[in-house]
Amino acid sequence: MTQTTPSQAGSGQETARFTVPPSHPMVTVLGSGDSLLRVIEDAFPGTDIHVRGNEISATGNPAEVALVQRLFDEMMLVLRTGQPMTEDAVERSISMLRAQENGTGAVDETPAEVLTQNILSNRGRTIRPKTLNQKRYVDAIDKHTVVFGIGPAGTGKTYLAMAKAVQALQAKQVTRIILTRPAVEAGERLGYLPGTLYEKIDPYLRPLYDALHDMLDPDSIPRLMAAGTIEVAPLAYMRGRTLNDAFIILDEAQNTNPEQMKMFLTRLGFDSKIVITGDVTQIDLPGGTKSGLRQVREILEGVEDVHFSLLTSTDVVRHKLVGRIVDAYDRYDSAQQQAGPAEGGGASGSAPAGRGNRKRK
Repeated sequence: MTQTTPSQAGSGQETARFTVPPSHPMVTVLGSGDSLLRVIEDAFPGTDIHVRGNEISATGNPAEVALVQRLFDEMMLVLRTGQPMTEDAVERSISMLRAQENGTGAVDETPAEVLTQNILSNRGRTIRPKTLNQKRYVDAIDKHTVVFGIGPAGTGKTYLAMAKAVQALQAKQVTRIILTRPAVEAGERLGYLPGTLYEKIDPYLRPLYDALHDMLDPDSIPRLMAAGTIEVAPLAYMRGRTLNDAFIILDEAQNTNPEQMKMFLTRLGFDSKIVITGDVTQIDLPGGTKSGLRQVREILEGVEDVHFSLLTSTDVVRHKLVGRIVDAYDRYDSAQQQAGPAEGGGASGSAPAGRGNRKRK
């Protein structure tokens, strides 16, 4: 464990010293080429951080120094598990600690607890939550029968749900996984598309196949699908079924209408779990059609054993720019709503005011 020794270093400033145990090479703490150290220095510009041997000292504002001290303690807890620290993990740890300090974050969940929660390991790669909201989403899937994961692109909604499904299958908690999404671009009228059934539905379900290949031996997937252990199908194929002993995921749920959402939810059978994921800012439904995902929260909020997990741009785990793009679109949408329908009016056939749908590019 990191040893710390605070001492006064002048008016209004404080110094804390951290001794890294010999069992942890300094490169694991500072990063290759001091890459992790630079992330910390950028996040605490008013704090002087120095390294000498296996000792790190931080001098500056007492509150900031205390945060640096907590950060190194959390980093050491992560490193003790054998998991490496990355620049992204350091940045997310700092964000969580600052949220706790500002009173907007949970005090009972630390960065180390979030970053070391393993969901699934495959071919030397471990899938785990990377943000506090992702951890709460994963925990909610364990605790509830029906979970909604709602948030923008890149927040891991579908990926983490699929990891939990594979985990449940491997632990024999369920006997099959059912993955579905609405083929809304084809209006679910798949009979009009050329080719076999597989060729018709493949473009709409390909993202689910791609995630499966990350989590299972690719050679085993055709065998599991042939046996019915894993089923990937359009939402239209769920009608009239009762799904027992299954982990069921509905992806892109913002593109369901209210009738489809009710139909899907009532497929729930005994010993099954449902996870529904979607982004209410990316609705591809025809004009005037209400999204079932938008409506369902009003209907089911407060119903026992149903949980809504909300993720935001801070939970985006793709390229950092994705989070900034999501925020920029949110600001634009807010400005458009405040401007009202008069702006850009006329009879040019613009979208009805208040629809708020944004097409995916």
